[in-house]
Amino acid sequence: QVQLVESGGGLVQAGGSLTLSCAAPSLIVSAFSRYDVAWYRRAPGNARELVTSLSRDGLLRYGDSLRGRFSPSRNDLGKIHSLHMKSLKPEDTAVYYCNLRSSTGADEYWGQGTQVTVSS
Repeated sequence: QVQLVESGGGLVQAGGSLTLSCAAPSLIVSAFSRYDVAWYRRAPGNARELVTSLSRDGLLRYGDSLRGRFSPSRNDLGKIHSLHMKSLKPEDTAVYYCNLRSSTGADEYWGQGTQVTVSS
């Protein structure tokens, strides 16, 4: 079982920035580089939604209305991927989950979730 370890959540004022990270210490580098990475979030009372994803080939996808404020990055040698968030709004308050997924979808792993709270 692959464990993903998230860090970087917390409380930030509206307009501020925050970076989340997701490490996969149990994976070897060559394995990590074969996965697509993604971030999802779930706000209270809402369904889980895609924030952004970054494939192993560099293909980027964004959730609705999030392009420009959220950007992913990946460090395959470090086995870490990150979510850089700026111009945060109170409606960005949610639990954020990192995700690793093979291209076939046969293997998929989730982080434990980290709380991001944006105060107005």
